[in-house]
Amino acid sequence: MEPLQSNIFDCALIFEGGGMRASYTAAIANALLSEGIYFDHVYGVSAGSSNTANYLSRDKWRTWASFTILAEYPEFGGLRSFLQHKGMFSAHWIYQEAGLPDGAIPYQFDVFSANPAKLTICAIERDTGRTRYWTRENMPTLEDLMLRVRASSTLPIAMPPVKVDGQVCYDGGLGEGNGLLIPAAANDGFAKFFIVRTRPKEYRKPERPGRAVLDFFWRYPHMREALLRWGPGYNSMCDLAEQLQEEGYAYVVYAEDQLCENSTTDVDLLKLNYELGKAQAQRDMPKWKEFLGVR
Repeated sequence: MEPLQSNIFDCALIFEGGGMRASYTAAIANALLSEGIYFDHVYGVSAGSSNTANYLSRDKWRTWASFTILAEYPEFGGLRSFLQHKGMFSAHWIYQEAGLPDGAIPYQFDVFSANPAKLTICAIERDTGRTRYWTRENMPTLEDLMLRVRASSTLPIAMPPVKVDGQVCYDGGLGEGNGLLIPAAANDGFAKFFIVRTRPKEYRKPERPGRAVLDFFWRYPHMREALLRWGPGYNSMCDLAEQLQEEGYAYVVYAEDQLCENSTTDVDLLKLNYELGKAQAQRDMPKWKEFLGVR
């Protein structure tokens, strides 16, 4: 293997989450790889943490497969999985089995390890409300990496929680940044951001979460507080991303033709969604390169 190098050092790459909506943004990740655009620090939350890990493995097939054909495997999830207390999305299989060397979509951990680029992903601790950030230091093995990607992606109710370092964790979108790790990147010294959204520009979350998810966490006040902050916090981050773009400090890639929801499992629709993301990337690549200073 030839030594891997980064070539974008002054700009953070930030992937938004969104469940299977990330079939659209997986195409954005692959477009960057196809053009040889290698960011030196990548941030991701929830499904964005999967895109982050796949991007850093430079495996375009797995980046595509993770949000398309993986859903056609019976082990992926569904009502039977939910009734067996594995979740509507069978998280252990998706994150801790499918990526093994003999799994459905093997993960190239050797390439990930050889890649000098840094990554930051996060989850929220159920019992403390603290946002847990993880970097390469926390991921010396494939198991360590995928456990943390799973934790970052654990949707309440739809997926069973997972313990990391003794703490029960849920989706990082409920933590600091509320799904867009702009503050984390800024704290690391970045003033320029390439933000990949899974929503169109006009989307904003409801100010309050549904009653069912609040009731689900009736014994966990920190989670209820996080849920109540989620909508306003997320909307504030959307506004910040727009402001940064207007001021020239960010380029925001919006999923303009998004067809999917976070729970979509129709493989044909997921593949079509990917193709729509790919088409947008091909159309807008010259503008991306101009912002990034890439020839």
